[in-house]
Amino acid sequence: MAGHRRRVASVTLGAAVAVGAVLGLAAPAQAHDVLIGSSPSVGDALTALPETFSVTMNTAVVPATGTEANFGIQITDAAGRFYGDGCLTYVDETMSTPAELGEAGQYEMVWQLVSSDGHTVSSADQPAPLAFTWAPPADFVASTGSATAPVCGEDTAETPEPEMTTQATEPAEPSSEAPADASADGDADTSTLLWIGGAAVAVLLAVGGTLLLVRPKKK
Repeated sequence: MAGHRRRVASVTLGAAVAVGAVLGLAAPAQAHDVLIGSSPSVGDALTALPETFSVTMNTAVVPATGTEANFGIQITDAAGRFYGDGCLTYVDETMSTPAELGEAGQYEMVWQLVSSDGHTVSSADQPAPLAFTWAPPADFVASTGSATAPVCGEDTAETPEPEMTTQATEPAEPSSEAPADASADGDADTSTLLWIGGAAVAVLLAVGGTLLLVRPKKK
């Protein structure tokens, strides 16, 4: 009888261990963080731009080293353009990004983060896309958005490329004035020298003649 009770106790302990192992394996699968709120919510109609767009989970949102690239919030319009700077702020259970929108219309917010159990959770896991409408006030200055997803710290603003202009250069008109004749200049220089030389000879002759006239005669 004692042996029978020992066998029953062993079977019961083995079953308990097996159940514990099953529960232990199942626990991590149940530990994904759960979305409990967002701003905006699904189907919201915004008429004023909030300070931030955010998601709030049931546990603290803390990026682990090496997982930062798996955290993000992106806002897109119906044309697929992105809005915002891509920067994130974490406060307790909430992850947020500065709010920015363009013209009135339909928008969607997608998000992703790493759960406290190490698994990635995102807006794709939710029953419906986080879509909302935007009807801005008359004085709202719309953002132009960007064609690519923003990265925090990088400027994704699109600036128009400068237009390339070509300035037509008219060919220079030929001058109507004939170029100066170098030989004529040479002839003029020669004539000037000859005239100066002749004048000098004439002066010398006049001086010589004057000296002969005034020279006293021998007795």
